[in-house]
Amino acid sequence: MTPRAALLRLAIAVCAAAAGVCAHAEKADREKPITFTSDDGEVNYEKRTGSLKGNVVITQGTLTIKANRIDFKQNADNSLSATVFGTPLAFRQKRDDADGYYEGWAQRAEYDGQKEQLELFDNAILKRGADEIRSNFISYNAATELFKAEGRAPGTPAAGDVGRNDRVRGIFQPKSDVLPGKGPAKAPEAKSAPPLTLAPSVEIAPAAPK
Repeated sequence: MTPRAALLRLAIAVCAAAAGVCAHAEKADREKPITFTSDDGEVNYEKRTGSLKGNVVITQGTLTIKANRIDFKQNADNSLSATVFGTPLAFRQKRDDADGYYEGWAQRAEYDGQKEQLELFDNAILKRGADEIRSNFISYNAATELFKAEGRAPGTPAAGDVGRNDRVRGIFQPKSDVLPGKGPAKAPEAKSAPPLTLAPSVEIAPAAPK
């Protein structure tokens, strides 16, 4: 193993330049250093770019990407952008102001940390909590939590996916606040008043004949 490859096996911290504007995926992520490990690769510390190959893992705060190859750069606001290849690659990041993570798998991905935009290509899967969508192309914006999916034909079929169609498929789980027994408490039913008992009034009763 070359000294360069041995060095790249270590987790190398790329120092952040200046604190940038907070993101919506996880506000603290871009304030954290970018760290990475790989079997081989090249890094330009002046341009803040790198091309990593072989068992690549790159992280920044709660963001983690695992792949066979990652070409990445550190943006001016300290966020990470990357072109990712894997069989499949795996993407994971914590949602801001919410419990849980959003996760993605695909053969190729384009991630723009400045726009908080993730694009997954070929045999793509995107999960947000218990919700899931599958397609050959998925675009997801973490700032707005909106996604777009297209049932386009796969460009790089994965092993074992022979006969798989190119339709968009997804699952939205029911919200917990509307499930039976978990919704808001019902207002108590009003009890019916007891029947009135009528009695003759002494004041308005006719006078007795003399």
